[in-house]
Amino acid sequence: MAPKNKDDASAERSADALGRAVAERLHGREGTAKAWDLKLEDAGAGWARCSMTLRADMLNGHGTAHGGMIFALADTAFAWACNSRNETTVAQHASISFLSPGKPGERLTAEAREDAAEGRTGVYMVRVAGEDGRDVAIFHGLSRTIGGPVIDEENDHG
Repeated sequence: MAPKNKDDASAERSADALGRAVAERLHGREGTAKAWDLKLEDAGAGWARCSMTLRADMLNGHGTAHGGMIFALADTAFAWACNSRNETTVAQHASISFLSPGKPGERLTAEAREDAAEGRTGVYMVRVAGEDGRDVAIFHGLSRTIGGPVIDEENDHG
């Protein structure tokens, strides 16, 4: 849906900038992001996209992406999307359907989108795609806002 006027467009850009800043902050705080070389591709209000390249230590006994690695990638995009409005939010429930194996050396991308939000609860869908665009997995997450900012602009300096 396109913004109705310049003020709406400006507010949308501001909300997207906040979403990106929150994702950057969370990315910087996460040890898993560093350990797995997880990349923040982009983020905005109610959405986030991240990626990682499958290394040998991320594979299962069949030589394909371990399901836990795919889940972790999707869960990270989900976390960044549901915290994007700078309200501390956690996962309340999540499920994943694996559709296609991730291949050694392949870059997987997860994109989370908010489907609905009401009160303290949000519903998100995350699509994990392979380099060729195929669906590797679909993740559904239910979030719960627990309060407080991710970035405290008055007291948080890094």
